This record gives sequence, C-alpha cells and structure tokens, in this order.
Amino acid sequence: MHDVVQAASNFINLDVLTIGYLFIVGFVGGLVSGFIGSGGAFVLTPAMMSLGVPGLVAVASNMCHKFPKALIGAIKRAKYGQVDVKLGIVLGISAEAGVLYGAHIQESIKKAFGDAGSNLYVSVAFVVILAVVGGFVLSDAWKTYKSGSTNEEEKITKLAKWVQSINIPGTMVYFKSLNARISVLFTIPLGFATGMLAATIAVGGFIGVPSMIYVMGAPSLMASATELVIAFVMGLGGSFKYAMHGLVDIRLAMIILAGSLFGIQLGAIGTTYVKPFMIKVVMGLIMVIVLFSRGLMVPVYLSQLGLIQTLNEGTVKILKTTSFAIMIFALILGAFIVLRAMWQGRRAEQLAAERGLSGVKL
Repeated sequence: MHDVVQAASNFINLDVLTIGYLFIVGFVGGLVSGFIGSGGAFVLTPAMMSLGVPGLVAVASNMCHKFPKALIGAIKRAKYGQVDVKLGIVLGISAEAGVLYGAHIQESIKKAFGDAGSNLYVSVAFVVILAVVGGFVLSDAWKTYKSGSTNEEEKITKLAKWVQSINIPGTMVYFKSLNARISVLFTIPLGFATGMLAATIAVGGFIGVPSMIYVMGAPSLMASATELVIAFVMGLGGSFKYAMHGLVDIRLAMIILAGSLFGIQLGAIGTTYVKPFMIKVVMGLIMVIVLFSRGLMVPVYLSQLGLIQTLNEGTVKILKTTSFAIMIFALILGAFIVLRAMWQGRRAEQLAAERGLSGVKL
C-alpha cells in the first residue's frame, strides 16, 4: 500500500492547459526527433520537469513514449534508405545493458536523496552533456559551413578511419552505412555509454549519433536514422525496468506520444530536403538553449538539498519562470528551423520541376 501511495505522489495533476502544453511539447519533440534522430528527449525531459514532474519520473515516462515513436520514425526513414538496421541492433543490445545499469543508479539516488537529489542529478547531467556535445556539434557544423563544402560528401574522421582499419579476428562485422567492416569490440562500449546516458536523462542520441558519425564513420543522415532503431531497443527494456518500480506516468507518455507521432513524420520528411550540416546546426542550437534552461534550476535543487544557502520564494519563482521561458523558446526555435527547411526544400523542388516542364515545352 505504501508503494502505491509513493508512486502516486510522483505524478502531477493534469488540467486542460497542461495537457495542451504536453501535446505541443510532444509534437515539437517528435519533429526534432524525426529530423536529427536523437529521440527528442533532450527537449521532452526538461519540458516535463518544468511542469514539476520529478526528474526520474520524467526520464522513465519519456523512455516509455519513446520506443513506439522511434519504431515509427525508423520505419519511415528506412523507406528513404537511411537506416542501417544491423548497426542499430548491434549497438542496441549493448545499449540495453547500459540502460539497466543506469536505471539502477537512478533508483539508488532517488532512494538516498529523494526527488531533489534525483532532479539535481538529471539536471547536472543535462548541463554537462549538452555543453560538451552541443558545443562540439555546433563547432563541427560551423567548420563545414566555413569550408564551403556543405554540398559535398561528408569526409570521415581520422579516428573513424583508424577504427575501420583495425582487424580483430572473430569480431569483424560489415555495416552498410559505413561501407566497411569494424570490430564489435568498438560497438560494445559505445552502445553501453549510449544506454547509460539514456537511463540517466532519457537521451542516448547525444552519444549514439556522434559516435556513429565521428568514431565509426557513418554519414550524418544514416547515423541519425539508425539511432531511432537503438532508441526503440533501449526504450522497450528501459520502460519495463522503470515501470516495475512504479516510475512511469503512462498519462504523460501517451499525451506526448500523441503529439510526437504527428511531429516525427514531418521531421523525417524534412531530412530529405536539407544539407547534412543543417542537421548538426539544429541539434547543436537546441542543445545549447536547453542547457541554459536546465542550468537555471541547479541552484533551486542545491537549495532544497541544503547544499547552498536556502533561496527565498521570490528567487525560486524567477528561476523557474525564466527556465520555463527558455524551454518554450527552444521548442519554438526547433520547430521553426525544421519547418522552414522543409518549406524551402519543397519550394526549390517545385521550381526545379516547373523549369523542367518549361524546358520540355521548348
């Protein structure tokens, strides 16, 4: 009985405004997810936490909504030939082990320090990962843009060339996205790290996508699409693990999923109209903006745990409101960039078709 009461206390009350907000968050998360293949949870988890959802419940509910959405996104992008199913499954298996270990750490922190400790852990992890990965991705996109090679084929990194050159007998597997054989001994730690991060902040794509691009040598489009396969495998196992401990709020998961299913279809279509470096730009920009949103909440959680001087109610309210406003800005910006890229791509396609028709008439 105590466990049932404890589980219920993790869940927020839902009114019409909250449901509408969650649906829109789900739509934008799906849009971004279909476009960059990271699951979109780096938008969704902080967005739920901004409503007062405990960090661990936000992570667990996010993971629950993710696996059916990821499956739909992967199927959609497979039609465009962007998915390497074999690579997705191989990475997904070791990622599942990472999810189970990460979930255990999450539950231990919540038991020892309560919701404030769990929220602090999730938020600090977000800030650190977003700063490192977002900064790197933006820097890489800027270099690509400055070099003027945005229309050229992507070059694989020196690290990826080295990984592809290592031959360890009995462990070599051919992956079509790499057009090369690599040892599964390289995929195991990368997959485990992806799963570990997914269990911590519900975002495995921050490691999964860059590792496929920069460590293995996969093209951006194929890496972002293949990550959806990994997200499906991780989400299925992770959801079951968290649900066993009463940490999945199925109401949040279903509302966000409903919005996501619309968004992910549009996002996946958008990838066919943009240059690969634009995927990196969108990913990096949203990461950096969300970083500030979560970073503002760190002092609040530190105060709740008594690790710093207690903040007065006015200061807490200002920090929460500002954090929420930045989150909304990130959602709007992400949606705008993806939809604008789609509209421009469609327009260019139509103009090309019209020119082609006028050429035939001549």
